Amino acid sequence: MICNKQIYFSVNLCGRLEKSGKKMKKKILIVDDHDDLASLLTKEFTKLGHSVKIIENRADAVDLINGENFDLVISDLDGEQLIAQESENGAECLPDEAESSRSLIKAFKICVSNYNNENFTEEELKVCLETTLDCKAKCVDKKELIQDLHEKIEFEVPSLISLMHNILNYLMKRVEKVGVVNPETSNLFVALDEAFVNAVKHGNKFDANKLVRITADVSPEEARFTIEDEGDGFNVAEIPDPLDPQNLFKTSGRGVLFIYNIMDEVKYNERGNRLTMVKRKNHPTTLKNL
Repeated sequence: MICNKQIYFSVNLCGRLEKSGKKMKKKILIVDDHDDLASLLTKEFTKLGHSVKIIENRADAVDLINGENFDLVISDLDGEQLIAQESENGAECLPDEAESSRSLIKAFKICVSNYNNENFTEEELKVCLETTLDCKAKCVDKKELIQDLHEKIEFEVPSLISLMHNILNYLMKRVEKVGVVNPETSNLFVALDEAFVNAVKHGNKFDANKLVRITADVSPEEARFTIEDEGDGFNVAEIPDPLDPQNLFKTSGRGVLFIYNIMDEVKYNERGNRLTMVKRKNHPTTLKNL
């Protein structure tokens, strides 16, 4: 197996599961044109008792997905495109069609849809997530291989606090490796933690049937994070100004205050259910004025 720094990588967990109250063997499809991760992941998931199929190109994978249901689809394909489109049935589990040559742009995505705790337990989901992220970190994310990469990382996961640590820990390590933040002085984890908890707790009201979407656009210059929930949102104008010293000791909006102090740029959408945060290289992430 070859680990190459120019990789298009996308992972999708699609919760199309059979109805059963007992633990089931998961069906996993791996689409990998250079075997950067296919062999390693196949070994790991087979040890966990899952069934794995490997396809070498996107077109064949789309045909297979349209005719067969998979619990987990992992795509590891080089190319310039970052986001899967929905122009084809089943294509949402795969990246866009791209050239087979190596690229300095890559994408990584984990998508869990139609979550049902009776069929795909929270613990099983955590293991699948941890296994995938661990394999990617070891094979693809070696520091010397990602210095010049621009990567878009996406997660679509149920509103489960238990998933937070693995996801945020992975994002922190990925941003640290590319040199955007210093692991010894950064409080970036605090901002990501606050945003994730707010999306699960206040946005989706702990409803595991609703998704939290986390996107990290990482380059050597900056990391741009977007966290979106499926809740009703809120009136952003009603948030006490977190930069006003008079609001410093108010408990309401304190998490927002942390985020504003740590990040270099913070913006909410009009509905109030999507938060965008930017951290630029060489900008300190220590908590200011706290």
